[in-house]
Amino acid sequence: MSIDQSGNGIFDRLQAGEPLRPDDPEIAQFQAVVSRTIRLCVKMNATATDVNQLRSRLGEIIGTVIDESTTIFPPFYTNFGRFIRLGKRVFINHACSCLDIGGITIEDDVKIGPRVNLTTENHPLNPDERKTLLTKPIVIKRNAWIGAGATILPGVTIGENAVVAAGALVSRDVPPNTVVAGVPAKVVKDL
Repeated sequence: MSIDQSGNGIFDRLQAGEPLRPDDPEIAQFQAVVSRTIRLCVKMNATATDVNQLRSRLGEIIGTVIDESTTIFPPFYTNFGRFIRLGKRVFINHACSCLDIGGITIEDDVKIGPRVNLTTENHPLNPDERKTLLTKPIVIKRNAWIGAGATILPGVTIGENAVVAAGALVSRDVPPNTVVAGVPAKVVKDL
């Protein structure tokens, strides 16, 4: 199935951070990408027997070749896939979850521990609007390290060389060359 991601359609609007409502006239295009991604992600996690196969199959999901210096351990989860950008020499450990409808950029030399959650998606607090999807991008700058079980929320930038401690819940930008820890995450050390 071919998915049109050109022009000023739903995919451009999602990348621009516009809300996605269930009655959007182009919702079927969005749902087609999600269905394709679910199918390919299940297949990738069930059949990839080495990191080269996983890298190749994830490249098919995200629509670009992943540099051979990048290593991803299965399972790897994504709900959309098309808005993930991976740099060189990235390491992603087991059970990383990338909800990328708002866009996830992982720059060169980033290390991501097991069971990390990167979510670019949210919903309005107003119950009458709760079915609307709100998105903001996540950017993880060069040489950052995200510890096991950390969660990065929509709109957060992790600065260059920063460290996010295991189990941290990051709801605001992390300055470069710092360590953040806790729920919510706060700077605990300068590097």
